[in-house]
Amino acid sequence: MGFTREELEAHRGEEVDDLLGEDPQLLLVGINPGLWTAATNTHFAHPGNRFYPALHLAGITGEPIDPSGATDRDRAHLKELGIAITNLVPRATARASELTREELREGGEVVARKVEAWAPHVVAFVGITAYRDAYRRRKARTGRQPEEDWIAGTETWVVPNPSGLNAHETIESLARHYRGMALAAGLDLGSPRW
Repeated sequence: MGFTREELEAHRGEEVDDLLGEDPQLLLVGINPGLWTAATNTHFAHPGNRFYPALHLAGITGEPIDPSGATDRDRAHLKELGIAITNLVPRATARASELTREELREGGEVVARKVEAWAPHVVAFVGITAYRDAYRRRKARTGRQPEEDWIAGTETWVVPNPSGLNAHETIESLARHYRGMALAAGLDLGSPRW
């Protein structure tokens, strides 16, 4: 499946549905939907995004998920695993740099309310810079956050952004980060594939 630039631009500003099952153990918080994500209503959907390959390599998903064409079956699989996904900012943009700090801070408040209502074991923010801006935690680092920085009393992690624009990370390094947060959340994991 592919889109023209014009087709993608038609989705600018749209919102993407939260992925939420009955008993989320791990809540993943993206920065905001990209245009491809809005076009498919699937989080982390851009074909170059390494999110789903890293989940699979980490032993979190039992089978690979195509990032550009996740199906209802794939979404059901994630829910069954206890994974929920939302975003700090709901509106779709071509780049996260189009967001304001104010939007991120407002989104942080909304996410805190979702964490309180959904009661996951772990909330993990996918992107360090957005987390720092949303919660005014300038010195935050990736990994498990200090207990005083937990969101709504829930164990909080920050993991690297899987976008292809994040050249500092590989699928393997992302998988190691993701496996750590998944173990902390108590997900039933398979063996890592690295």
